Amino acid sequence: MLNLGDILPLPTPWPELTAFLETRRSNLAKLMREPGPNPKDLMQILNIAARVPDHRKLAPWRFIVFQGQARADMGTHIRKAFISETPNAPADRQSFEAQRMMRAPLIIAVISAPIDCPRETPKWEQTLSAGAVCYNMLLAAQSLGYGAQWLTEWFCYNEHIISAMGLNGDERVAGLIYMGRIDTPSTERARPNLQDKLTYWEN
Repeated sequence: MLNLGDILPLPTPWPELTAFLETRRSNLAKLMREPGPNPKDLMQILNIAARVPDHRKLAPWRFIVFQGQARADMGTHIRKAFISETPNAPADRQSFEAQRMMRAPLIIAVISAPIDCPRETPKWEQTLSAGAVCYNMLLAAQSLGYGAQWLTEWFCYNEHIISAMGLNGDERVAGLIYMGRIDTPSTERARPNLQDKLTYWEN
């Protein structure tokens, strides 16, 4: 456990970490199985997730954990919201929506919770910090041997679901991080040509 003021190690070459980052890819939630992170691993994942750039140390985000029966209970809300938006949807699609949160044994909702502060840290920067939390959480879960996927699906923007999760004010779901054991390896997907994304600024 680190304490305030502890001296942290300087960056040094870490080939294993570099290789991990070079091959990192999300795992499909629908392929995840029990067990999910145990309480000790969960707290380690959350602690790592929170170690992100955070202008003025506002911590403009929070976590909601879904596991066990809570996943099915939220699924009931998702099904109701879906029927409200699509009343003529077939029964099998309604059942699918009710099962969305059952694809993995543990899901963490990362909530972007921007804070008004006297020094006016831009809310855009606070939103970016919440996004960094999502990515750090993926890395943390995978580094402990769990599969992990960051999803934001239609219901994350539905007012009924936002209310059911207890969000308020400017809060939004930055991402749902699905976690569980994974037996099927991911395959490489298409990546952008970085030369198309790269410029060197000159005055």
